[in-house]
Formats: sequence, C-alpha cells, structure tokens
Amino acid sequence: MDKVVINGHTFKIKIGSSEINKAVGDVARQINTQLRDKKPLFLAVLNGSFMFASDLMKKIKIDCEISFVKVASYKGTSSTGTVKQLIGLSEDVRGRTVVIVEDIVDTGTTIENVYKQLKGLGASEIKVATLLFKPEAYTKSVPIEYAAIVVPNDFLVGYGLDYNGFGRNLEDIYVLDYKEEKKYT
Repeated sequence: MDKVVINGHTFKIKIGSSEINKAVGDVARQINTQLRDKKPLFLAVLNGSFMFASDLMKKIKIDCEISFVKVASYKGTSSTGTVKQLIGLSEDVRGRTVVIVEDIVDTGTTIENVYKQLKGLGASEIKVATLLFKPEAYTKSVPIEYAAIVVPNDFLVGYGLDYNGFGRNLEDIYVLDYKEEKKYT
C-alpha cells in the first residue's frame, strides 16, 4: 500500500519491507560478529520493538537470551519527555552484556532511562540496537551502536511503530503525508 489512513490522518510509504529486512540483517551480522563470545541478553522495549526484535532474533546465530520490558514516553505524535516503567526486568543482569532493542531512538529519553537502570543493576556492558535512529532529535550521550536505518525527524508509523495504538501491524514504515493533511486544514 502506498498510503494508509490511521485515525483520520494520511500516511505515505517511507521505508519498504525489503529495505527493513536488509537493514535488520545487517545489524544481526554486526552483532553476531562483535558479540559472538558474550552470550548477551537482548532486552526488547515493548510495545514498539516487537517486530524488530522478532526479525532480529531470527537472524542472531550466537548464544543469547531475550527478555522484555515495557516503558512509555509517547502520547499521540510526540514524546512526553517522561519515561514510566510499566513492566520490570526479571533477569539478573549483573556482569552481563545487555543489548537494548528499540524500535526507534529519537530524543533518547527512553534509552537513557533503561541504560541507567541496567547500569544500576550491574550490567557490565550495554549496547543499543535500534531499527530507526533520528540523529537530529537525539539529545542524550548513550552510544547507539547498532542503528539499522537513520531517518529524519519525521513522525513514522508501521512495523511496530504506532499512532495512538494503531498501525503497528503494517509491514512497511509510513510517514505523515503533509500534502494530504493541508487539503483538510
């Protein structure tokens, strides 16, 4: 689909599923090489990262574990700037290499919060793997080791990313179609 309508707003395709799949494979190859002797714990941040985490894990060929945490920092189309941990971590991370798996890193508030919590729990090494990275919006200092796709500071939906809960199921990634939006304002 070239365009989709979500909650009354029109979005046009930005990144197709084949490009996403290639980028996920590239990240997996890097991780497989760089962390092959580490037996990392992948920590997927829900809800958005579920598709990326699933596809990434299918391509990870090293000994590893995966777990999930749920945090929220978005409302509508923008970050609230506040991170609330909704579901905590149950695995012991002391002395472990942990890879935080995110759908998108923009301001970095969520990553910084999760990173600090993991450091406080004794993780020896923390890496960040994100499907999408917005360097223009990034305001934190946590390194982003594995960014599958670098994107401009646009609002995106699909492949796990949502607009007020809708659009996560789309296999492609879409951007708000500002040309269509102006027709109705």
